[in-house]
Amino acid sequence: MTFRRRRPGVAALLLAAGAAFGPTAPAGAGALRFLRDDVEVARLDLDALRSRCAVQTIAVLEPYSGRRVRYLACPLGDVVRLGFGEEPAALAGHDVLFRALDGYMKPTTAARLGEHGGFAAFAEADRPGGGFSPLGRKGVDPGPFYVVWTGASQREADGYPWPYQLEAIEVTDLTTRYPHIAPRDTPHDGLAWAGFGVFRGQCIACHSVNGEGGRVGPDLNVPMSIVEYRPVEQLKRYIRNPATFRYGNMPPQTHLTPHDLDALIAYFEVMRTQKHDPGASR
Repeated sequence: MTFRRRRPGVAALLLAAGAAFGPTAPAGAGALRFLRDDVEVARLDLDALRSRCAVQTIAVLEPYSGRRVRYLACPLGDVVRLGFGEEPAALAGHDVLFRALDGYMKPTTAARLGEHGGFAAFAEADRPGGGFSPLGRKGVDPGPFYVVWTGASQREADGYPWPYQLEAIEVTDLTTRYPHIAPRDTPHDGLAWAGFGVFRGQCIACHSVNGEGGRVGPDLNVPMSIVEYRPVEQLKRYIRNPATFRYGNMPPQTHLTPHDLDALIAYFEVMRTQKHDPGASR
């Protein structure tokens, strides 16, 4: 249920790779923070990062512009090692949050960070002066970092996050970090927990529940749950294709199955009875 347009439907293809650095990016053009449970453990500016990682020139079919773009990029595995001082495999069992400048927050698994084909791009290789070309109709600058994937099996953003404007990588446990988003007192093999899995994977990037989660879209549970003011069948249709209701930034979720949608509704129905509104006392 991602609110922001970050779900590319175009395959990313590896067209070229090499050690050439190409044009330099602007000095001090950005920094990447590394967090553990919201506590900053390291910060690397662009100059430090590119001098210490195995910079490669990669090429992908950029999903928002439809252009084939060559990027200067660091492998995600290198980035993790430099920022956390550990191999990606050592972070197994933890959740990883990619945090963007505008509040977008995309979760993934620690295992993804070590996969071959994941990169943190910091500039276009062929752009005079470095940096990035603007993306989309709003002309968004995707810097300071843009996570891209080059493997044929990494095409779908449902399983592989493609956040731009990346400013931080956080290692945490979502249910500990956000204790009020899990459906308590319900069977873990039930429909509501399956819906919780859909929310974690697809919605929390932009939306919060009980004030915990993404900040791009509205909270889905407080002060009123989304199922308290929208009919269920209308809500399902909206999630599947928002543009049939109104034009906006939320993309269609056609990959969600009828079971996924039923599970998501079941999750919302449980959470409406478990409200925690941090804004109510203000």
